[in-house]
Amino acid sequence: MSNFFMNDRKSLINDVIEGAILTSPYKNLAMLDVDTAIRVVIRSDWDKSKVALISGGGSGHEPAHVGFVGKGMLTAAVCGDVFASPSVDAVLNAIVAVTGEAGCLLIVKNYTGDRLNFGLAAEKAKHLGYNVDLVMVSDDIALPDNKQPRGIAGTVLVHKVAGYAAEQGKSLKEVTHIAQQAIEATSSIGVAMRGCNLPGGDDEEQENDRIDSGYVELGLGIHGEPGVSVIKTHNTHKVVETLVQAMQKGLKTKDRLAVLINNLGGVSPLEMNQITKELVHSEMKGAIDYLIGPAALVSALDMKGFSLSAIVLDKHIEEALLADVEASGWHPLVKLEKLPLIKVKKITQKEKVKASVNTQVGEIIKTVAETLVSLENELNKLDAKVGDGDTGSTFASGAKDILELNEGNKLPQDDLSALFGEVGNRLATVMGGSSGVLMSIFFTAAGQKVSEGGNLAQSLLFGLARMKHYGGADLGDRTLIDALQPALEALDKKEGDYQGAAAAAAKGANDTASMQKANAGRSSYLNSDSLKGVKDPGAVAIEKVFAALFESNK
Repeated sequence: MSNFFMNDRKSLINDVIEGAILTSPYKNLAMLDVDTAIRVVIRSDWDKSKVALISGGGSGHEPAHVGFVGKGMLTAAVCGDVFASPSVDAVLNAIVAVTGEAGCLLIVKNYTGDRLNFGLAAEKAKHLGYNVDLVMVSDDIALPDNKQPRGIAGTVLVHKVAGYAAEQGKSLKEVTHIAQQAIEATSSIGVAMRGCNLPGGDDEEQENDRIDSGYVELGLGIHGEPGVSVIKTHNTHKVVETLVQAMQKGLKTKDRLAVLINNLGGVSPLEMNQITKELVHSEMKGAIDYLIGPAALVSALDMKGFSLSAIVLDKHIEEALLADVEASGWHPLVKLEKLPLIKVKKITQKEKVKASVNTQVGEIIKTVAETLVSLENELNKLDAKVGDGDTGSTFASGAKDILELNEGNKLPQDDLSALFGEVGNRLATVMGGSSGVLMSIFFTAAGQKVSEGGNLAQSLLFGLARMKHYGGADLGDRTLIDALQPALEALDKKEGDYQGAAAAAAKGANDTASMQKANAGRSSYLNSDSLKGVKDPGAVAIEKVFAALFESNK
């Protein structure tokens, strides 16, 4: 089974091209309507008055090459099948479609199929009377002794530099010379921990698992060709350091650089940003003037890897790279500067509280905390049926902390407002997940209400209202609210009525067992069959707490 969203394999590339053209923000692209097997995208605003630039190759490297067609970059892109060079006829039709008296330059990645097909098309175009030249990009330095280095992500830098020269109205000879200078100034190297999936391929037959777990492969090609070596690490710092050391061998101390951080397709933005951070702190940092990316400019389908491409700057190359273009795949250069920091004073609402003694309040705290601690295993087992099995541990962790403070006489027992505030602060710190935050909101808001003159039940109901507001749950949603709200309402109706509160909490907890759908919490992801007959663990915790309070106040 393929890992691709795909219709018919035969129409895949035409579909991809149509999507790219329709979504181009510059509305400056068109597809040659000549033959379904000839897939050429050209500038719709092209008038043949300047040197035309054509590139292309196999598809699967998006946004290359269609994404770089536009004013200031390519005039046309010729698209082959996935990882397959376009035909000679396709390249020839592209040349004829866009070439005027100024001539045409073909920018070709150094792969055998591209060299042969673009080369033969160039010769045929010359025979037809067109002025055509060709340069081959060979920026891959993974194999330094290779007589035919591959063209990889650095190709797009050549597109940009040559595109600027052509846009300035320079002759074909001048544009070709400038493109060759850019090629000679560019070096690239890539790394990956997993190859790519081919559209329509069988997962079991593909070689994504060629690279052993825990390793990365250095210098593999943009079609998944094996690399030059493997490194036993996934550590970003070590991987970037290895690439930088390889690149520095061909650089001079005085060289100023623009570096492209290229996503080969399967690396998350989170990882790419850390890769960027490691690059700008590497041994190369003193030479880098500009960054391009991190972004996918020349991808390899969904390959889990990235490449670095450095181009040595001179006045003309820098000017060319900085120039605006109308090509959706290009990412503007960013000047590398020191990380801006704005110092501020850390804000915290934690206030020092003065401990005080209130024996009655201390006993209530003890009863509640000890009850929750004793319920840890019971609640975990119950939660394992309808959640992730940690409700008991979550409540117990908060209860143990409050119990320890209480036993150490470190709580403001005689000041309810300060007590609730301190309990809220502690629970936000020691209870895990969303439960700690919700309970913190509950007690913090209740404390605020007490300070405004509210009685105990009214203040706790206010805290519950704020917890419901931010948490999104309400009565009937199969949460602890189904037990807590009726219990607090019973206390509000009759002060000190723990018997009524315990009965109301028990009824609310029992009712959750017959609720067919949870609308909040982890249980909301389960179907009704999984919930049937099982009480909500949070509601059970509230039920047991009020039952314990009733027993202790008989």
